[in-house]
Amino acid sequence: MNITAKDRETLRGLAERYMTAALSDANCTKRELWRALNNGQMQKPMITIDQMPWHELNVDGCLNCTVEDPYFRGIEWQLRTELYKWEHLPADMVLNPYIILPRPVSNTGFGMTAKRLDHGADGNLLCHLFEDQLEEPEDVEKIRTPVLARMPEEEEEILAAAHEVFDGICPVVWGGIMLHAGLWDQITFWKGVENCYIDLLDRPELIHAILDRYTNAFLAQVDQINALGLYDIQSNLCHCSYTFADRLPSADCDPGHPTTYDGWTFSMAQLFTSVSPAINEEFEVPYMTKIFSRFGSVYYGCCERLDDRLDIIDRMPNIRKISCSPWSDREHFAAVLPKKYIMSNKPNPSYLADFSFDEDVIRKDIRRTIGAARAHGLGLELLLKDISTLRGDPTRLWRWSEIALEETMR
Repeated sequence: MNITAKDRETLRGLAERYMTAALSDANCTKRELWRALNNGQMQKPMITIDQMPWHELNVDGCLNCTVEDPYFRGIEWQLRTELYKWEHLPADMVLNPYIILPRPVSNTGFGMTAKRLDHGADGNLLCHLFEDQLEEPEDVEKIRTPVLARMPEEEEEILAAAHEVFDGICPVVWGGIMLHAGLWDQITFWKGVENCYIDLLDRPELIHAILDRYTNAFLAQVDQINALGLYDIQSNLCHCSYTFADRLPSADCDPGHPTTYDGWTFSMAQLFTSVSPAINEEFEVPYMTKIFSRFGSVYYGCCERLDDRLDIIDRMPNIRKISCSPWSDREHFAAVLPKKYIMSNKPNPSYLADFSFDEDVIRKDIRRTIGAARAHGLGLELLLKDISTLRGDPTRLWRWSEIALEETMR
C-alpha cells in the first residue's frame, strides 16, 4: 500500500472539510431528529436521498478521484460523494464524525453466481435474462454455506496507512458487514424472474427446498459473523435510512465485537408484488421469521406493493420500518399500518426524469404523503432513491431536496 505525498494531501484536505461539516451544529441537530423519529417521538418527517445517477452529477469535477491506491481511492470517493450531498442536496443527511474503513474479510459465498443470458440491446445493464441454475431438485445442493475469515495482515496494513493519513484530523473506525436479508432478490438472479413465478405455481416443493437450504446457509453465515464480531454498527444506515436510536446498539454491546443482535438488516421480496398475499405468507414468513430473530432491528420492503398485506408482514419479528413504495396506496397503507412501525415512504423518482421538472407536482406528492401519515399519527420518513436519471440536470435533485425540507418543516 503506497500513499504518495500528493494523495495524502488530497485525502487530508477532504477529511478536513468532512469533519467541519460532521461537527457542525446542523449535523448534530439532524442526528437528534433522526433519533427522535426512531425512538417513536418524531419532531418532523425525515428525508434522505440516495442511489443517485452520479455520472450526471459531476458538474464541476468535484467528484473526480485522483488517489492512486485502489483502497484509499474508495475512501476518497466516499468523502467526495458525502461532501457533494452535504453541499448540494443535504435534506436530513447525517455525517458520522469519523471515517469508516471497509474491513477486509474473505467470504467463499453461497457457491453460485448469476449467469446472464442477455444484457439488453446496447450491452448496458438495462434488462436481464437469467439462466435457471436451480431447475431440478438436485440443483438445490449447489447452494453452499459461506465460509468467512478475517484478514489480519491486510487489516494491519490498512490501519497503519489510515492513521498516517488522517491522524490529527479525523478518527478512523473499522466498518462492519451489513447483511441484505432479502433472499428472494438473490434467488431471482439464480433462477430468473419468470422461472420463479412458474415454479411457485407448478413446483412449490422445489421452492420450499431452495428456501430451506438458503435460509440455513444464511443463518450459518450470521453465526460466523457474530463469532468474528464483524457486524455493522458504525454506519448508522440501513437501506438508505438512518438508524440512530436509544435501543441499538444495546447497552451491553461490545463495540469491539458487534453482532447482528446489535444492528439492523434489511429485507424485501420485490418479486412478490405480483403474487397473492397467501403466496407471500407461505414462501416468505416462515423463513424470514427465523432470520429476523437474529437481528436487533429490521427494515422491510423496497419497491414492492405492501399495503394489501401489512397484516402478513406484521407476523415477522423485529421489524421497525416498512417501505411504502410508489406502487402502494399510501392512504390505505397509512390507515392499516400499526403505529409501532415507521412509515418509510419512497417518493416517486420518475418525477425527476420527466421532460420538464414540475415543482408543483413534487410539492403535491410530498404533501399527500405527509397528510396520510399525519391523519393516522404515524412516524414518517421520505427516502428518495432509485434515481435512474435527471435528464442531465443535477439541479433537479438539489431543488427536490429544498422542496422536501420546506414541506416537512411546515
